[in-house]
Amino acid sequence: MHDHRRLGRELDLFDTDPLIGSGLPYWLPAGADVRHGLEEYIREVERRAGYRHVYSPVLGKRELYEISGHWSHYSEDMFPPMDLGGEQLVLRPSLCPHHALIFRSRSRSYRELPLRMAELGGMYRSELSGVLAGLTRVRAIQLNDAHVFCTIDQVADEARAALELIRRAYRALGITPARIRLSLPGEGGKYVAAPELWERSTALLIEVLESSGLAYEAVAGEAAFYGPKIDVQIADGAGRESTLSTIQVDFHQPERFGLGYIGPDGSRHRPVMVHRAIIGSVERAVAHLIELHGGAFPAWLAPVQLVALPVSADEVPAAAAFVEHCLDRGLRAELADPEQGSLGARIRSARLVPYQAVIGAREAAADQVALRLRDGRRIDPLAVAEVLGRIGELVTDRSLDLW
Repeated sequence: MHDHRRLGRELDLFDTDPLIGSGLPYWLPAGADVRHGLEEYIREVERRAGYRHVYSPVLGKRELYEISGHWSHYSEDMFPPMDLGGEQLVLRPSLCPHHALIFRSRSRSYRELPLRMAELGGMYRSELSGVLAGLTRVRAIQLNDAHVFCTIDQVADEARAALELIRRAYRALGITPARIRLSLPGEGGKYVAAPELWERSTALLIEVLESSGLAYEAVAGEAAFYGPKIDVQIADGAGRESTLSTIQVDFHQPERFGLGYIGPDGSRHRPVMVHRAIIGSVERAVAHLIELHGGAFPAWLAPVQLVALPVSADEVPAAAAFVEHCLDRGLRAELADPEQGSLGARIRSARLVPYQAVIGAREAAADQVALRLRDGRRIDPLAVAEVLGRIGELVTDRSLDLW
């Protein structure tokens, strides 16, 4: 595997500046394209799975996190409060308290459940400088987060469905998990003291894992402070593990926020929260993809998906028109003008681009292109419409195949 910190800078994906601060990388245009493609993919997957997307503020009153339990169990990892007009505001360490309040803002019926609420939202952790690393450990995190508010009878099915979304996303991204971890509480005061709730939550997650036929390893001391987790672990080239995706069962916060819904009996009942992140943080996901693919991202995710290579200045108009057709189809395409160097030099410069469309005099006259694929294959000249149809289909399907 490659080192994403080195390769990410070489490929102009992201960078840092001491005036912005440690653990606060910025995204360059190529990296922003990858990030945007990943975010659009996960939003579409979630929409199709019945999730509705929301936006919520990155700040909240200290009181919000006192109610949720973050302040008493997690404050060491939070940024200090900001005093403003007699109130203390805090950069949120998690999105779940905001989502609990959104659920609580309306009267809810059992007919609305399961209510699946998703957000690609920012959260902030005051990580020590010694543990910060490229995109894998940062202080400002864009999290693919969601919370399912459901009845106790719906928990297992919702967690299983989330697990299937994770598997589907990994297939599209070419990711192979290192292992599945059942993260359980350890000793000490880090965890909410509610033995019965921990036992119920753990039993539900074990049921999900075993019914899904997945091998897993139970590890104490890795749970969230409010409940156990299924963690999908990935590994870098040196074998260092980190958590990318997670599923959690939470009885604690619905109780703390007084969440409720009206059941079929007309009485008020308490929902359960299922927390889940399909691709985890966008930063860590992109870091892993950089290392996994060496910058040669799947075609649907590549910053530039196709480059047009006119052989000489005479073919520039035809190549420019081809690029316009690509853009009209939603493809990220660029023109490599002959003034940028010889054809061979331009081909080498575009070695990580999935599709290189060579256009000589014969292709320009026939409204065709001769494709060179990133893996070295060459496709005989084809009509522009046929090429765009084939590539467009592969990109739309988020295929790992180039042709």
